Amino acid sequence: MTRRRLFLALVLVVVVAAYFLSGADEALTLTNLQSEQARFQAWLADDPLTVVGGFFLLYVIMAALSLPGAALLTVLGGALFGLGWGLVIISFASTLGATLAALIARTLLRGPLEKRFAPQLERINAGIRREGAFYLFTLRLIPLFPFFVINLVMGLTRMRLWTFYWVSQLGMLPGTALYVNAGRELGNLQSLSDVLSPGLIGSFVLIGLFPWLARALVAIAKRRRLALRFARPTRFDYDIVVVGGGSAGLVASYIAAAVKARVMLVERDKLGGDCLNTGCVPSKALIRAARLAEEIRDAGRYGIHAGEPRVDFAAVMGHVQRAIHQVEPHDSRERYEGLGVEVLAGEACLQDPWRVRVRGDEGERVVTTRHVIIASGARPKVPPLPGLEAVEVLTSDNLWQLTTLPGRLVVLGGGPIGCELGQSFARLGSRVSLVEMGPQLLPREDLDAADALRLRLEREEVTLWLDTRAVRVVPDEAPEAGHLLEVERRLASGELETHRLPFDRLLVAVGRQASVAGMGLEALGVETRPDGTLAVDENLQSVLPNVWACGDVAGPFQLTHASAHQAWHATVNALFGEFKRFRVSYRALPAVTYTEPEVARVGLSEREARARGIDFEVTRYELAELDRAIAEGQTEGFVKVLTVPGRDRILGASVVGRGAGELLAEFTLAMTHGIGLNKLLATVHPYPTWSEAAKATAGVWKNAHKPERLLGWLARYFAWRRGAHQAASTGAQSETRRENA
Repeated sequence: MTRRRLFLALVLVVVVAAYFLSGADEALTLTNLQSEQARFQAWLADDPLTVVGGFFLLYVIMAALSLPGAALLTVLGGALFGLGWGLVIISFASTLGATLAALIARTLLRGPLEKRFAPQLERINAGIRREGAFYLFTLRLIPLFPFFVINLVMGLTRMRLWTFYWVSQLGMLPGTALYVNAGRELGNLQSLSDVLSPGLIGSFVLIGLFPWLARALVAIAKRRRLALRFARPTRFDYDIVVVGGGSAGLVASYIAAAVKARVMLVERDKLGGDCLNTGCVPSKALIRAARLAEEIRDAGRYGIHAGEPRVDFAAVMGHVQRAIHQVEPHDSRERYEGLGVEVLAGEACLQDPWRVRVRGDEGERVVTTRHVIIASGARPKVPPLPGLEAVEVLTSDNLWQLTTLPGRLVVLGGGPIGCELGQSFARLGSRVSLVEMGPQLLPREDLDAADALRLRLEREEVTLWLDTRAVRVVPDEAPEAGHLLEVERRLASGELETHRLPFDRLLVAVGRQASVAGMGLEALGVETRPDGTLAVDENLQSVLPNVWACGDVAGPFQLTHASAHQAWHATVNALFGEFKRFRVSYRALPAVTYTEPEVARVGLSEREARARGIDFEVTRYELAELDRAIAEGQTEGFVKVLTVPGRDRILGASVVGRGAGELLAEFTLAMTHGIGLNKLLATVHPYPTWSEAAKATAGVWKNAHKPERLLGWLARYFAWRRGAHQAASTGAQSETRRENA
């Protein structure tokens, strides 16, 4: 494949060089074409097939090789063949040449570029799959976009060549007709600027505006198709109805109300969703209590002897509930109604794209709305494990009702939730066994980050079962002893080893699944992805143009800040999408696992970069080198930054250690606003702080990229200065001695 590419590239170089060396580019000028027009006309009259065939072939070759002169040939074609035949000949020749140019670019460049720029090209290809034909059509209609650039760029995508051909054939017709029509008056033209007569300028303006007009027409067509299926209201009660009062729904409602849209928020359970009631807030309160217990045990190494802490688990859970109650007013009905949001308790179901039926304590109500934002969240996933129905399964939803600390806790799942809760319960006094099907904890993270957490958990006597599959739940032989989780672990020899893990409580933390049932979406044709999330585009719009989704129900990241990020895009695109739409980007989306050590990352990991074929450099800084970490005795962990080879542009950053989530913020800011490591290094950080780790990491990168040649010249320069000074000093001393003599 590489040899074929090299051969093709060599042929192209030879042909293009021959074109310019032969002077063909100088011959294709308006003056020369005008002077030869009469001879062309005579030749055409004598041998039309040869002239037409030769002209067609020449045009195809020039378009395929992206050589200059195609515009002049189009004008000449109009002068030679007239509007009718000229349009037919040039339309097919230009389209065939454009398709060949796309094929050449695809053959030579697409493979290497897909390896280097996989994320960017994947987003482009996703758009091409959805509306590539329409997008190409609009590009062809805008003469400001160079003909050859479109050919080359579209050739790098995954668009089918047949689609590229017929769309180009149609899309280039108006512009081709303009140039061919101008060619009919070739004899009257003195320069190419004469082509832009008032009439033609008006035509080009219309062509430039056509893509926006076409988009409006497509939107109207989509709405008309919906109207044929459903009766569209003549007026609406609301601008937006938001279904779900979790993080995404609250942010969407807040933004809509802030811009004075009329918005209704429907929530069937508690406002605040998982984050407030069963997720972020309670888990961090529990983690804090567990960390304090561990700090008391570890105080002896600082010279403070407190002994083993006595844990009152009921009081710990009381602290958790107090944290929830203190945060609750931020997400309360009263607050949002004060902001202008109408909050309705009940279950929402879409009767059609514009009508939402709400059933609640106050009865049933049907409201009309211009847009619907689905923010219904997700719930813990419980696997179909044999025997699981015989035990009361703990999840991140119902865990917070516990009042007694489990003596033996088995955690199923080694992702962020399983690791956070497993470590916390172990620190509070439970004997914890953690079962993970994969070969490492935190499957999305690099192995070095996962290993740092693994070593800490093992040191805290959490029993880890990696590469282990849960098989079934069985009762213990002694009924009062509880139950057993039967697992299989593959040994290095390839044999399966079966174990039975006793437990008092079983915590299932194998992920979450989107809550999409009961809202009438399937009947309306709103599709779901294989992972169960709603299928939306990069603007968070579903197949129905006025139905949007954000948060856990939309994926791919089930994080509170990701939900808020999406909610802004979904709301703004719904309210103002006719004028401007904003594609949601996850390039600088941070994620933190709140274990000890914390594991935080933004952007690409090494694993993701390799999987996408993206070249990168790694800069690593150990926290054991940081003065603040040494002073506090918290030297565990590191900072790792991925950059573009030879440049300081950040592709991703991972931080492992105490307060890693706080340290990550500086790298997130840098990625969001295009700040490189050089500028981080030039930023003054207070000493001694944890944030100095960012500056120190930038320093490690700079040291690895210092200009060795320049430094060598500087060394010679300073050596010369030292020598010159010494010579001057010696000369002055000699002169003094002569004077004295």
